[in-house]
Amino acid sequence: MALVTGGASGIGEALVRRLEVSGAEVVVVDLEGGKGALRADVSSASDWERVVGQLERLDLAFLNAGVTTGVRDLSELSLERYRRVLGTNVDGVVLGLRALLPLLEAGGGGDVVVTASLAGLGPMESDPLYSGTKHFLVGLVRSLAPQLHEREIRLNAVCPGIVDTPLLRPEERERLEAAGFPLLVPDDVAAAVFAAFDSGSTGQAWVCQVGREPEPYRFRGVPGPRVEGFAGVRPPL
Repeated sequence: MALVTGGASGIGEALVRRLEVSGAEVVVVDLEGGKGALRADVSSASDWERVVGQLERLDLAFLNAGVTTGVRDLSELSLERYRRVLGTNVDGVVLGLRALLPLLEAGGGGDVVVTASLAGLGPMESDPLYSGTKHFLVGLVRSLAPQLHEREIRLNAVCPGIVDTPLLRPEERERLEAAGFPLLVPDDVAAAVFAAFDSGSTGQAWVCQVGREPEPYRFRGVPGPRVEGFAGVRPPL
């Protein structure tokens, strides 16, 4: 059994198709509902309780629902838009993991992939708040994965570049097309998600770019203390 949030369109829909072709039974969770989808707000803890209450078991989860703000200047960011992007991108994953992990563990383990972004590995000046939420997801996945691995649950992030989905605003599309910049399609990201599922790895941020095979991002280690006996030693926390 697989679960996909934001599965009624874009990247989520592409992954649902690929999972169904592979023979998986898929539960689609989407704010807009849609054919065969459970209508739910991923930022709502009570909605997650309702979703989990309809699942008997779970093997795979793709926490994909996400939104952008389209706002460059934080002084122009409305409180409503701020709450929406934090609720969907951050709460949607944290509350989703909190609700789904006991079900995965009860079934002997499984895989979870979170949709982050290349904007979670570097800056995105056109939408700094969106970028901040994706940095949060990368940090969460890398920090949480080791303890989940002890429970036979693998947790990874997929970090696509710019994808041709309804989230891409018309003015953004025009600028990209004028520059001849290559765009990913949702099926490219679905392939990266499957690569993460099939890898057996955990705690990785899988980069997805046009013309490149999906691969884990190579993080540089941060400098450790320059003190005798502790050179390169990580804090015991």
